[in-house]
Amino acid sequence: MKPVNELIDQTDSGWKLVKEWTNTAKNKVEILPADPQKAKDALYHTQVTTSSPMGAIVYKTGGILIDNGWIRILGSGSAKLNRSLPDWNKGKSFKEFGETPSFFLIADDALGGFYILNGGAFGSDLGKVYYFAPDNLEYEQLDITYSEFLEFCFNNDLDKYYSGSRWENWKKDLTALHGDQVFNFYPFLWTEEGNDINKVQRKMISAEEQYSLNLDLRKQLGH
Repeated sequence: MKPVNELIDQTDSGWKLVKEWTNTAKNKVEILPADPQKAKDALYHTQVTTSSPMGAIVYKTGGILIDNGWIRILGSGSAKLNRSLPDWNKGKSFKEFGETPSFFLIADDALGGFYILNGGAFGSDLGKVYYFAPDNLEYEQLDITYSEFLEFCFNNDLDKYYSGSRWENWKKDLTALHGDQVFNFYPFLWTEEGNDINKVQRKMISAEEQYSLNLDLRKQLGH
């Protein structure tokens, strides 16, 4: 594994880009503060350089919240988003730090949907982002890179993108949701009974629990 000082780009090139994008963002963007030691550990465990937007976000932020925390982009962890990119992926996309993961869980949303960067697990389109969708348990190919994913978070019409997935008063409910929790819906959103989000029951559960549940249900459905 490369030492941290080899991963830090002294010109801050990745961060300059991200800052430019956040400054012109149409959506609400909250950059969470990074703890310097945690940031170094997270960067070391992720093994990406800060000249890339992903490395810059891991090193410079505790994570980024989009649209009042509807989407959470993982960084090095903070009080509001209490998990770092490498720690969240450990045991999911790799067993031990230093292994090259076949995918990276880079972000997730309040619905229990997970954004995943392909490292080979999903075929030959390396570096492209997939969405593990809670309403069909499919890995949907978004055909965008990590940088384009940031652009999507910052500027896309999220009401339109999440049309049918935002219930009345979702903004109010979101204020009670912690960054390592998601809403869990019953009946499940992928069932016929669960297709009207205003009529299903919702409760808050850990993102960890929801991710495991999605994987188990996907297996049971024979995907």
